[in-house]
Amino acid sequence: MKLNDLQPGEGARQSAKRVGRGPGSGLGKTAGRGHKGQKARTGGSINAGFEGGQMPLQRRVPKRGFRSPMDGPAEVRLDSLNRLDGEVDLAALKTAGVVPRDAHRAKVIATGALNKAITLKGVAATAGAAKAIESAGGSVAE
Repeated sequence: MKLNDLQPGEGARQSAKRVGRGPGSGLGKTAGRGHKGQKARTGGSINAGFEGGQMPLQRRVPKRGFRSPMDGPAEVRLDSLNRLDGEVDLAALKTAGVVPRDAHRAKVIATGALNKAITLKGVAATAGAAKAIESAGGSVAE
């Protein structure tokens, strides 16, 4: 097989319809648009969702719910806890720049390695992260 021999598969490409080119083409005269009416005219298209003046479905159905992108906890990797000493809470994580300043909650995930003893207070931790903190000589207090 050579690049200059590549061709689309049999029947994969259809030739474009040449409308309005006489009765022999099958698409002469009205060119497949039917007789008269808005859609037969030039520029005669209606907007998506338009229902002839009736209140459209997307405006009839009430809007419901809101999910803030800040709802979930900010994730903290184990190796980023190496920058902190002693007792670690949400305020300490914010001042160290580990979590964003507008974070409401934080959760430590078991990614990376922790090589110092720390005490987590008021910060959630996954089961694997809690095990790693305790094996490094630290503790997790909810």
